[in-house]
Amino acid sequence: MPCHNGAAHVAKSVLSVLDQTHKNFELIVIDDGSVDGSFKVLSSFDDQRIKVFSQPHSGVSRARNNGISNVKGEYIAFLDSDDTWEASFLERMVTSLELNPDAALAYCGWQNLGVDGRQGEPFIPPDYETPEKPELLLMENRWPIHAALTRSEFIRKAGGFNPRFAIGEDFLLWLEIAVSHPVVRVPEVLAYYHHHGGQQATRSKVQVALVTTEVQRHFLSVHPEAVHALGRKKARRLIYGTLLDRGYAYYWRRDLVPARAIFRRVMRSAYGAPKDWRYMLSSLLPLSIHRKLIQLFERRQ
Repeated sequence: MPCHNGAAHVAKSVLSVLDQTHKNFELIVIDDGSVDGSFKVLSSFDDQRIKVFSQPHSGVSRARNNGISNVKGEYIAFLDSDDTWEASFLERMVTSLELNPDAALAYCGWQNLGVDGRQGEPFIPPDYETPEKPELLLMENRWPIHAALTRSEFIRKAGGFNPRFAIGEDFLLWLEIAVSHPVVRVPEVLAYYHHHGGQQATRSKVQVALVTTEVQRHFLSVHPEAVHALGRKKARRLIYGTLLDRGYAYYWRRDLVPARAIFRRVMRSAYGAPKDWRYMLSSLLPLSIHRKLIQLFERRQ
């Protein structure tokens, strides 16, 4: 559990671990240079299973890597200092891996709390252990950081988290582990992501979309065998076609600011059919003119 200035929420997260029905665990918390009293909150828990370490503020990837270096157990799960687990999370996930000894990782369903509409509904992901798994996993991050349990040996073999990525670091780690090793689904909602209105990892539509692209590019650059298996054309479509689809999703909702930024990134990659470029080229115009062109087109329909 990395914690940077999480005093307002970290106690609730820690309690969700202490309330687990599976009692044989250690909770390693890395206080990442907090200045809000987080360390005092963490030190108030009287439980020998909790180990609290401090480091100068270095970011979530280095904090998690510091935690990994202190792990003694066979399995590793990650829980941010403002999120929680269902009480049966560890029991269900550990059992799943014990019943599937070839699996490197178990993943489960989750729910976003504090958001309205469909984004706040419980979600159980599909079974990704299919022949299409590499392609499906490469398209986007399929489960959040706190909805997985991994055998520690595979996390260490993958080298932990890449500090180069401030967000998307978990996506890259899951690719390193899950593309080439079996995974198993636990079809239950066991993890909860709490939205507080602050600056969380999903704060920027454009940033998330572009970082996803950079993670995909990085993974394929260090795994040429994956490019060979997919074929260069499909690999390119997975990266830039997926990004283009995200741009269109914003465009059709007339959320032009992220749509335009994404379109410009796709154009720099010289990707897209002529019909796509008809839409993308307008993103080079000033925003006000772009809006007027869309309004004019809509009136003529």
